[in-house]
Amino acid sequence: MNTLKIILLLSALSGLLMVAGYFIARGTGVIIALIISVLMNFGSYWFSDSIVLKMYDAHPVTRQEAPTLYNAVESLAAKAKIPIPKVYIIPSQTPNAFATGRNEDHAAVAVTTGILKTLNQDELEGVIAHELSHIKHKDILISTMAATMASAVVMLSRWAMFFGSDDRGTIGVIAMAIVAPIAATIIQMAISRSREYEADAGSAQVSGKPLALASALSKLSTAARQKPINTNPSTAHMFIVNPLSGSAVMNLFSTHPPIEKRIERLQKMKGGEF
Repeated sequence: MNTLKIILLLSALSGLLMVAGYFIARGTGVIIALIISVLMNFGSYWFSDSIVLKMYDAHPVTRQEAPTLYNAVESLAAKAKIPIPKVYIIPSQTPNAFATGRNEDHAAVAVTTGILKTLNQDELEGVIAHELSHIKHKDILISTMAATMASAVVMLSRWAMFFGSDDRGTIGVIAMAIVAPIAATIIQMAISRSREYEADAGSAQVSGKPLALASALSKLSTAARQKPINTNPSTAHMFIVNPLSGSAVMNLFSTHPPIEKRIERLQKMKGGEF
């Protein structure tokens, strides 16, 4: 059911992309929109991991440099039955983590120095298992596709304001330029939120400690509000908790489900009720 939902949401994004292209140049615009989408997804698929790791000044670590972290990743990767991803540490005191990479064989898990100081061993393993679940279920690819397609919709919508033909109707062009980016953002958020729930459940299955992840999420959420990490909004969806402290408006368009609901679901998983 969740897979069908993702397919429908990605299809909706594709539809918005083609509508935006149509308002620029009818059939030709649709073709251009599709080409742009393919190119953006291709570039993101191959290079997004190196780009985002450099963005946060993450550096790779070995077992000798960070034995507790590395051993946890290695052990949990074996339980999840995936190759051991590369391990990175981000020099930030704000506790958070994310996974990146195009597939299981080219993946990385990055954690901040703050998370190593904030969480106990069980909580850290819960977080790592969450990120490994993202890798196993190809969530990185899905979120990358959603993000790039949403960006393409926004870009083409702006172009339509300036290059849209008169026969489309000025009101229609303006309406599309306003509505399409909002719709694309909402769809992207829906995809991201659904994958977070799935990764939480995956973490509970791999680590066997859903309450440890629930405790970790509570700590990370509090820390994110107190001292938000300096982050690019376009990568906020990658982190285990939303790194952007925000107002009610920001929460409305949050890439993550409410922490309270995630914790509630994890608490219900105690005792193997997955």
